[in-house]
Amino acid sequence: MKKPIAFIRVFLFFTISITAQSTEQVGISPWGPEDEIGTLNMMSEQSRLSILSRIGSGKVFDLSVDYFVGMPSFHSLGDPGYQYWLTHTPHGTVVDNPNGLGRAMNEKVSYTGDAISMYTHMGTHIDALNHFGLNGKIWNGFSPEEHLGDKGWKKTGAETIPPIIARGVMIDVAALKGEEVMADNYRINANDLKQALKKQGVSLQRGDVVLIRTGQARHYADAGTYLHNYPGINLEAVKWLVEEQEVLLLGADNLSFEAFPPEREDNWVPVHTYLLAEKGVMFLEQMFLEELSREKVYEFAFIAASLKLKGASGSPMRPIAIPLE
Repeated sequence: MKKPIAFIRVFLFFTISITAQSTEQVGISPWGPEDEIGTLNMMSEQSRLSILSRIGSGKVFDLSVDYFVGMPSFHSLGDPGYQYWLTHTPHGTVVDNPNGLGRAMNEKVSYTGDAISMYTHMGTHIDALNHFGLNGKIWNGFSPEEHLGDKGWKKTGAETIPPIIARGVMIDVAALKGEEVMADNYRINANDLKQALKKQGVSLQRGDVVLIRTGQARHYADAGTYLHNYPGINLEAVKWLVEEQEVLLLGADNLSFEAFPPEREDNWVPVHTYLLAEKGVMFLEQMFLEELSREKVYEFAFIAASLKLKGASGSPMRPIAIPLE
């Protein structure tokens, strides 16, 4: 029986040779010339229903961190930090009478309002496929000359990211090493991932959401420590996850998924460009995985949705994990 053309395209996508990858060229999507979501195309109504039907508990693990003034942020490139301010306070409303209803009404009905300003890559967030590119283009060959306007990207913006429901697997590399927090600048390799999975008794499946715990989230309240020489994944490990395990989505509890300084001299973010630009694989950063680790929950229904920030290169996300039967 002939295999569908779409199946063949996806198969070829995941079996591309190492030689071809070394050229670091943007990937052309096997899901067609208009594709903007990459490997998230592996989700379907059937795959979502399948994982939801396996939920065996009403317990929910929140995998996101708090947003607060002074929170960790990748500010070294000049991006703004998180700012919060009150626009209305109960007493201020009495004094200013902004609604024109008078002191008696404003003393009876208190009113608080506030506003925030932030970089889209702060806290628990997802990187859209336009976040990093190669040689003047982003995923699927889209170019800024044709697709980037003054109000954001016309392709692969954060608004295109669908709600994500899939099998989630947490790989606890910190626990494998017997450490609360992994060593500074440690680069997690494929063997680390394989050993941790073996210890946990869990196997990966095509279309999984894979979350990697370094323990770095324990330092999240202390921005100085959290930002200092944090551990992260290396290029070999993500290639194993993408090319051999065919993951849907990745995530970790550190600032920028990969470790710094960069492992290559010719690319300052080789893991980012490999995933986003070459393979169309999005990922989450600054996750909170401590409760999953503490209760040894390694397999779960992963459910998450991001804000639909039109044209943006990333968006805050609040993922949850619900244990399976």
